[in-house]
Amino acid sequence: MIIGRNRLLAIALALGLAFWAIGCESQAGKPDASDGPGGEVNIGMKDSEGILQKATFAAGCFWGVEAAFRQVEGVLSTQVGYTGGQTENPTYKQVCSDRTGHAEAVEVTYDPEKVSYKDLLQVFWSIHDPTQHNRQGPDVGSQYRSAIFHHNGLQAKAAEESRKELERSGKFRRPIATEIAPAGPFYRAEDYHQQYYEKRGIGSCPTN
Repeated sequence: MIIGRNRLLAIALALGLAFWAIGCESQAGKPDASDGPGGEVNIGMKDSEGILQKATFAAGCFWGVEAAFRQVEGVLSTQVGYTGGQTENPTYKQVCSDRTGHAEAVEVTYDPEKVSYKDLLQVFWSIHDPTQHNRQGPDVGSQYRSAIFHHNGLQAKAAEESRKELERSGKFRRPIATEIAPAGPFYRAEDYHQQYYEKRGIGSCPTN
């Protein structure tokens, strides 16, 4: 499936990102045990249409990022969590301190027969400002950085090519600050963060 430009803009306008910081809690996160050595995808699930894949993105507050990807046809499940840092099993409070090196991220499980990784990259670029370094709007800190965590060589190549294409497009006057790095351990965030907007009946991210 190829997502049209108008569809992407609709997703971005309808959902956006959450631009406020919240208080920190201290429940423990859990690592995602389905990632194999070296960050390779090892989901182990198969349906009539093929093997499911993973993609991991960070684009500011993970509530809004998750809400955006859950609207994409072909995305079967999502979970928010912490990745890209050095602390094992970090809590939200620790990540909020900006001392663990983790980014708030969303792990997407998708059916590549219904949505391609390149389509997911288009959604990623459309829902945040990738020129902001270690922040999104008023949310400041490395935990809010823009990042693509690739699970294999094909994803890495696609991510690099899409970033170069965006840079050449001239859409942004400032340089793209998005980090592209191999996926490492993913620690699932506390339950109250999962599908935060859906639990509260919020249809889209506030923009002010």
